Amino acid sequence: MSDKPVHVIGGGLAGSEAAWQMARANVPVILHEMRPVRGTDAHLTDSLAELVCSNSFRSDDAQNNAVGLLHAEMRLANSLIMTCGDANQVPAGSALAVDRHGFSASVTKAIEEEPLITISREEVDGLPPADWDNVIIATGPLTSPALSEAICNVTDTTALAFFDAIAPIVHFDSIDMDTAWFQSRYDKVGPGGTGKDYINCPLDKEQYGRFIDALLEGEKTEFKEWEGTPYFEGCMPIEVMAERGPETPRHGPMKPMGLTNAHNPEVKAYGVVQLRQDNALGTLYNMVGFQTKLKYGAQTEIFRMIPGLQNAEFARLGGLHRNTFLNSPVLLDEILRLKAEPRLRFAGQITGCEGYIESAAMGLIAGRFAAAERLGKSISVPPLTSAFGALLQHITIGHLASEDGPGKRSFQPMNINFGLFPPVEAVKEIDGRRLRGKEKTIAKRQAVCARGIEDFAAWLKQEGDLA
Repeated sequence: MSDKPVHVIGGGLAGSEAAWQMARANVPVILHEMRPVRGTDAHLTDSLAELVCSNSFRSDDAQNNAVGLLHAEMRLANSLIMTCGDANQVPAGSALAVDRHGFSASVTKAIEEEPLITISREEVDGLPPADWDNVIIATGPLTSPALSEAICNVTDTTALAFFDAIAPIVHFDSIDMDTAWFQSRYDKVGPGGTGKDYINCPLDKEQYGRFIDALLEGEKTEFKEWEGTPYFEGCMPIEVMAERGPETPRHGPMKPMGLTNAHNPEVKAYGVVQLRQDNALGTLYNMVGFQTKLKYGAQTEIFRMIPGLQNAEFARLGGLHRNTFLNSPVLLDEILRLKAEPRLRFAGQITGCEGYIESAAMGLIAGRFAAAERLGKSISVPPLTSAFGALLQHITIGHLASEDGPGKRSFQPMNINFGLFPPVEAVKEIDGRRLRGKEKTIAKRQAVCARGIEDFAAWLKQEGDLA
């Protein structure tokens, strides 16, 4: 056991997970969280690991999906975020979605009750003091201006930024269930689900056209000081999708495929808006894929044009905030330390990963690296064939895009996906039957997932985690 603490700045998913992993290794931690001393543009509470956007951790399918594989690896590594997520699960088809308040309360309780973790409610408004010799900065996309400036100064670079958006949440009892119906796409039953885990609101072609016109004409929030900031493709505002072409939302969050109107099975909807349960009581539902920068008045007016939501009451309206991240492949080493000042290690979204689970995963691995360093142990990185290894390589090697030329960097935030993994040997047949098309793709993905679990488990065993 070490007597000297590691400092973690930021009590989000990454910071909480990092602190938890170090405590498991008998390393004391001081977790610095500025809320409620200083708030942010997106947080509503002072709870640790507050979910500010969606309540979904996305797919939990560890056999066919890269996110599901990351879930499985995190569970093997005794992740606090996954433990609390599983304990606060709400139905969401094949996805893992959580009661957002129950989840953050569980994380907060676990951290508060851990004797090796001290929570310090204060803002770290500059570079950490020199006597903090082992620091994890996990301040996420909403890093305070003072700390952001200090980081930029020590890296001699400008942080990149992009827009991130929040979807509205609707009170269930204000949804017209004589128009809407419960169904998961293709009736898919997932963990904790029934195959009827989403509320679906149908639009015919005329209704869809009017809705798209309203999105395009609706009054938007403007951020002139953020001009030139791009959007993250995985969190695109619905009206920005519509600007790319009126049919774009129909091939995204409003796609009607795999859904049959329970009230009128013979009529195929032209577009469908889905809502996913947001809390354990089932009293709140969020509009899936409906991140928006519409002004509040425009949101209520336009979203009530959706059949089934004509009387919708909103527990929270959508919004937009700026997300910042480092040019990590240039600035960080393979164990997430700042090359210019190795006592500083970064974790979570600020490193250029995107998504709750990806952020927590990088917090987990940063915590393990920092603990090993504090205890004087050798540090090894997870295999590239694992989800942890693939994501870590994207962050620390990426495209090394500063090579593109002065001021140009193509490194962008990314969710875990199969494109980050080394290829598997081509799967040509199963049981003597030759595979083609979609079957072949599915077989390859399953092979990647099986390999990932096996290799990550072997790495954990090498590290002394698994008997």
